[in-house]
Amino acid sequence: MKTFFSGLKKRVSEHKFIAAVVIVLVAWGGYYAYGKLSTTATETRYVLAAVEKGTLVSSVSGTGQVSVLDQMDIKPKVSGDVTSILVKEGDTVKSGALLIKLDSTDAQKAVRDAQANLDSAKLALQKLVEPADALSLIQAQDALSQAQQSKQDAEANFSKSYDDGFNSISNAFTDLPAVVTGLDNLLHGTSVNGIQTNIDAYYNMANGYKPNVSQFRDAAAASYQAARTAYDQNVQDYKNAGRTSDHPTIDSLLSETYNTTILISDALKDTKNLIDLAYDSLNSQNGKIPAILTTHENNLQSYTATTNSHLTDLLNIQNSIKNYSDAITNANQSISEKTQALTDLKNGANPLDIQSQQLAVTQRGNALLDAQETLADYSIRAPFDGVVAKIDVNKGDPASSGAVVTTMISNQSIANVSLNEVDVAKVKVGQKATMTFDAFSGLTIAGQVSQVDTIGTVSQGVVNYNIQILFGTQDDRIKPSMSVSASIITDVKQDVLLVPNSAVKTQNGNSYVQVLINVPQNASSTSSQGIVSSIPPSQVQITTGISNGSKTEVASGLNEGDLIVTRTITGTTAASASPTAQSSSLGGLRIPGLGGGGAPAGR
Repeated sequence: MKTFFSGLKKRVSEHKFIAAVVIVLVAWGGYYAYGKLSTTATETRYVLAAVEKGTLVSSVSGTGQVSVLDQMDIKPKVSGDVTSILVKEGDTVKSGALLIKLDSTDAQKAVRDAQANLDSAKLALQKLVEPADALSLIQAQDALSQAQQSKQDAEANFSKSYDDGFNSISNAFTDLPAVVTGLDNLLHGTSVNGIQTNIDAYYNMANGYKPNVSQFRDAAAASYQAARTAYDQNVQDYKNAGRTSDHPTIDSLLSETYNTTILISDALKDTKNLIDLAYDSLNSQNGKIPAILTTHENNLQSYTATTNSHLTDLLNIQNSIKNYSDAITNANQSISEKTQALTDLKNGANPLDIQSQQLAVTQRGNALLDAQETLADYSIRAPFDGVVAKIDVNKGDPASSGAVVTTMISNQSIANVSLNEVDVAKVKVGQKATMTFDAFSGLTIAGQVSQVDTIGTVSQGVVNYNIQILFGTQDDRIKPSMSVSASIITDVKQDVLLVPNSAVKTQNGNSYVQVLINVPQNASSTSSQGIVSSIPPSQVQITTGISNGSKTEVASGLNEGDLIVTRTITGTTAASASPTAQSSSLGGLRIPGLGGGGAPAGR
């Protein structure tokens, strides 16, 4: 046997190269067969979901403890601009502390006036109960004499104003005939071309320059006719009147002459508009400007100055007559009052007058108290000890009666919750929140954010901000210092397109989803196993909005009902064993030259 193995070893040693090649081929064949038998075909499956419309609620959460506070919306009783704000949000104030001041200028004036009225009433009562002295009698008599003299002066001026009024009418009719005649010649004469009336000649000059030339011609003709009709009637009425006519006749003639002059002034303006249009038309065509056109322009300027002068004179005299008439009326009233005052002074105070004046003093005293109370309302004060939770106005803003200007809190349940710097940036005062409690399973209380700290607290490199949430309802079971978890609603979007968060991917700052092409008709968006597709999904770029823990809003890029990929499942089966391609032994027999053995035999 020993001889046999010795011979075999010798033969192997002699053919070691051939043996090595055989061993390598056997190993490679085994590995190839193993791969074929142990590896199964792989397939990729895609789990789908449908794009849906719904309501997306975005919120942030935090934990904290319960505290006890009260809240009151403070509303002014009066309206006014905010002149100063003496507190800031978060300040602790005592009951009666001044919070906000409104502009009380009018209220202060009302107090001063009420005080003056009260002082005047008291003085009047004092004078009323005292007997009249000689000086008072002389002063009362002088006051009556002054009132009578004022009436005489007013009557004299009133009478003279009618003379002046007739003079103004006469002056007007000295100039108006020439104005009316000149305007008539200017419109209806033939001095422009000797063929047509001037109004038609000017119309033809301007015709075609603007589309509404006929309106200018018609306006000039109509306003002249209205002025001429009024003028003819005015002349007849003027001839029928005289300087000695009664006041109503002169009043009527003044008013008629003033209105006639206005109509003449309007006719002059409309005629000038027509001539200006003809001038502009010729000028735009580099046409020759007739000299008569310049003459007519100058005449119109003179006529206009004349009518304006008479209009001013007629209006002034009408105002003077009215003012002197009012002065006579006022003088008569003053005389009556002064006469009665002198009589009362001589006769002494009437008991009823004294009683009436005493009542006036009481009434004006009450008016002063009311004014002072109203003035106090312009200073808005704290109704109780507490904290200024919110200030709804700024300096200079108008504050309306009954509108909230600030909110104070005290002795009401609140939640003090801590948020990180990312979440607190989304939180604002007034946002809604829901709160749950470790001590009571299933208990949920709604609330509202009342305060957000502006300065955070740094602990071990992490910044946290405290917020306060006011309880919407009170529950006696909730005690101070209890643990509370709050979810604050930062945004709500209704009727928007929603997709699962797992479907949204980003690349180079852009968001996209994967969509399968040629999805089988029987594909379901509810199958957790997904579907097989030989075509890889394509990318569809989308614009996203807000999101929460499960859903994301899609602002553009998708439609309701679209199927998108939410998860990709890749199926593989690992090999059960791994062949060794570099074995250095065969059946426990060491092969020289292939292992870690020594030098081959015979070497």
